Amino acid sequence: MTNFISRLALVSILVLAVTMFASSVQVQAGVGNNSNVQTSLVQIAAADEDDVNDPLESMNRLIFEFNEYVQSLLLQPVAELYNDTLPAAFRSSVSNFLDHISTPVTVANQLLQGDPNAAMTSVARFMINSTVGIGGLADAAGEAGNEGRDEDFGQTLGVWGVGEGFYLVLPIFGPSSPRDAVGKFVVDPYFNATGQWISNADETELDWTLQAVDGISEFAGVVDDLAQVRKTSVDYYAAIRSLYRQKRKSEINNGEQLELPAIPDLGYDLMPEDFNQPLAGTNETRGAAQ
Repeated sequence: MTNFISRLALVSILVLAVTMFASSVQVQAGVGNNSNVQTSLVQIAAADEDDVNDPLESMNRLIFEFNEYVQSLLLQPVAELYNDTLPAAFRSSVSNFLDHISTPVTVANQLLQGDPNAAMTSVARFMINSTVGIGGLADAAGEAGNEGRDEDFGQTLGVWGVGEGFYLVLPIFGPSSPRDAVGKFVVDPYFNATGQWISNADETELDWTLQAVDGISEFAGVVDDLAQVRKTSVDYYAAIRSLYRQKRKSEINNGEQLELPAIPDLGYDLMPEDFNQPLAGTNETRGAAQ
C-alpha cells in the first residue's frame, strides 16, 4: 500500500507540476496568439480532431525537444549499432522474450476489461512460448496462428469509457496522457511478475540491465519509422501527437473499429509492441529489417 501511494503521489505531482508550469509559460508567451503554431497544425493532414486538446503544448514541446536531444545523443547511435551489428534472429529473440515476460500485465488487464477469452488465449500463448518457444525466445504460438496483443491499464480505463484527458509528453518516456501515465506508473507495475520478483529480490543491477536492453530493443525497432515521420512531416511534434492518439484508439478497440497502418510504439515504454509486425510485402519484422 505504501508503494502504491508513493507511485500515485509521484504521478499526481508530475502532472500537477507540468500543468502549473505550462499555464505560466502560456500566459507569459501569449501562446493563444501564436499564429505560427496554429498554421503548422492546420498543415498536418493526419492530425485528428482531438489534437486540439493540448493545453500544455508549450511545455510539451520543450519536453519533446529534450527527448529528441536525448534520442539523437544516445538512443539513436546505440539503436543503429544494435541493428547493424547483431543478427536479425538475435534481435527478434530479444523482443520476443521482452514481450513474453510482460504477459501477466496483459492477462490482468484483459480480465479487468471483462474479456476472459482473450485472457485464456494469452495464457495459452505464454505456455506454448515458454515450452516450444524456448522460454519466450521464439513466438511459436504466433507462428501457429495464435497471435497475441498487449494490454495495459490505460487501455483498460479506455475500454470502460475513461477519456485520455489532455495530451502529455513525459521526459524520456514520450507521448502520454494522465490516464495512460497513471496506468503505466501506478497500476501496471503491480501486474508485472518479473518486476515484482526483481524488486523483492533487491536485484537493482538486473533491473537496470533489463530496462536498458528493453529500451534499446524497442527504439531499434522504430528508429527507421521515426526518421521517415520526421522527414515527411511539416510539424514533427504534431505528427507524433496524432500518431500516438490514433494508435491508442486502435489499441483500445483492439483494431476492430479503426483501420490504420502499423504504427510504431512511440511511447518507448517498458512493454514493447509492434516489433513483430511484418513489413508490407515482406516476411521481415521491423526489428529485423535493417
